[in-house]
Amino acid sequence: MSTATAASTATEAADKRTGRTRPRYRGWTAAVVVVIVAAVAGMGGADAAGVFGAQKPAVSNNGYATGTATVTRGSLTEQIQEDATLGDAGSYTVVVAGSSGSHGAAASDSGTGTYTWLPPVGQTIGQGQVIYQVSGAAVVLLYGSVPAYRDLSEGMTGVDVTELNADLVRLGYATAAALGPVSGWDYFGSETAYALGLLQAHLGLSVTASLPLGQAVFMPGPIQVTGLGSSAVPGAPAADGSTVLTASSLTPVVTIDLDASLQTEVAVGNKVSITLPDGSVTPGVISQITTATASSSSSSALSGGPSSANGGGNGSGSTAPTITVEVSLSDPAAAGHLNQAPVQVTITTGSVSNVLIVPVDALLAQPGGYAVEVTGPGGHHLVTVTPGLFDDAAGTVQVTGNLTPGQRVVVPGL
Repeated sequence: MSTATAASTATEAADKRTGRTRPRYRGWTAAVVVVIVAAVAGMGGADAAGVFGAQKPAVSNNGYATGTATVTRGSLTEQIQEDATLGDAGSYTVVVAGSSGSHGAAASDSGTGTYTWLPPVGQTIGQGQVIYQVSGAAVVLLYGSVPAYRDLSEGMTGVDVTELNADLVRLGYATAAALGPVSGWDYFGSETAYALGLLQAHLGLSVTASLPLGQAVFMPGPIQVTGLGSSAVPGAPAADGSTVLTASSLTPVVTIDLDASLQTEVAVGNKVSITLPDGSVTPGVISQITTATASSSSSSALSGGPSSANGGGNGSGSTAPTITVEVSLSDPAAAGHLNQAPVQVTITTGSVSNVLIVPVDALLAQPGGYAVEVTGPGGHHLVTVTPGLFDDAAGTVQVTGNLTPGQRVVVPGL
């Protein structure tokens, strides 16, 4: 191989790897095509002893530094590493429910009431706790993905009724046995009315055995108050449709803005390792993948919007399409108080065992395929190989071909 050819191929390979434009293939015999030229014929000292991953530098007779690495047999886990952002799973705005049916809190039964208590910024509020008060009446936080939009009373059915029944069970005011099969929890029966009355009595509310619009706020989970509405102060009118407060979820989530070309590399359920800003590593799992969208060149590709549960931003100047990958932490407490913090995610996408393994840098582009340069007492010769799974994190690749463990392959020198 000529010096010019080696230099040209190595430059192209570096550009491809930096830009993550190399083609990728899936499956047990899939290959991530990475073109990195590592060696030239006639090099001196390339067959020196060493161990895999610990290369002994040499200098070929054309001036390029090279080294060697050992072909090994073992297990390989395919991994990719991506920059990401650790933040809250979502942010919310609680408003006074009006006739339009907006989600959030409502005024008192007599119409627009008066704010008599508001939570301080930074307070965390969980299920069954008071989120704020209007005219001395508590508004309670309940869990559910469907916001309150109507009064609920005996005889009604719907997803909002299912949420209410589930909350009453979790809070201990009703039992699953009393409510009957879960499939019937979408019905507001006498047991629902009785349990709701117990909750109302606990909160100091009138026991009506019905849930009027505005007496409860449904959120997906516990929240932390991040701000109050501009007109939300004790003593001020609680006008319909006005903002009471803003809040964020207490559930941490890692958001990856992944190049759409890598969509086949990830799947819901893939296990990941998350490296936090302090260097500690915590496990997680991919919980959600969105469809590809155009990312903005004027905003950080990995930023999580303060009002977006999925992260990402929109700005002028779109670039390559991306997919949004969300990762749930196996141990949410590991996130501590981090919010919008940069992290690195290592995603495990596949694994194989009892295979031949070489450094990615040993791969050479050949017409119609790839090869590695084997060196030893008999000199140098090329061996055609087929790449399989790649471990981007370790810089290794599975190969099949006429190789045996212990052989030395040429890699770029230090």
